[in-house]
Amino acid sequence: MSLRKLLATDKLSNLFKVITENGGIVNCAVKMFRQDDLKTGTLVGVDKYGNRYFENNYYFYGRNRWVEYADHYWMDYDGSQVPAEWFGWLHYKTDLLPHKDPNRPKYPWMSDHEENMSGTPQQYVPYSTTPPKIEAWVPPKAK
Repeated sequence: MSLRKLLATDKLSNLFKVITENGGIVNCAVKMFRQDDLKTGTLVGVDKYGNRYFENNYYFYGRNRWVEYADHYWMDYDGSQVPAEWFGWLHYKTDLLPHKDPNRPKYPWMSDHEENMSGTPQQYVPYSTTPPKIEAWVPPKAK
């Protein structure tokens, strides 16, 4: 066993590395507040919405790829804000990055990615043309 491991200085050096790669103590506190996690890794790409994708094979398989959502989302981020091509990379459907995949189809009829707005004020609510089966009770008016 080495002296570094015995005195736990390797853990301290990893702590300082994480703090410096995340931009200092203040940025680490903000990132912990937003994401509940501090990781260090290599930036592999950025999508057109500003989300940043990282990879570090030091972590366990299944935890070694992650996304940091764009800052303009602040705390209103969810999984539907990840485009399909990056979703496949994050979930190990492919090891090719979307900008390096020559076989990824792009047809004119394919629509652009949109996030799921369910549960928000911008959600789609269809208009119903059928009459209701149950009518609301209207109290009689006094004469």
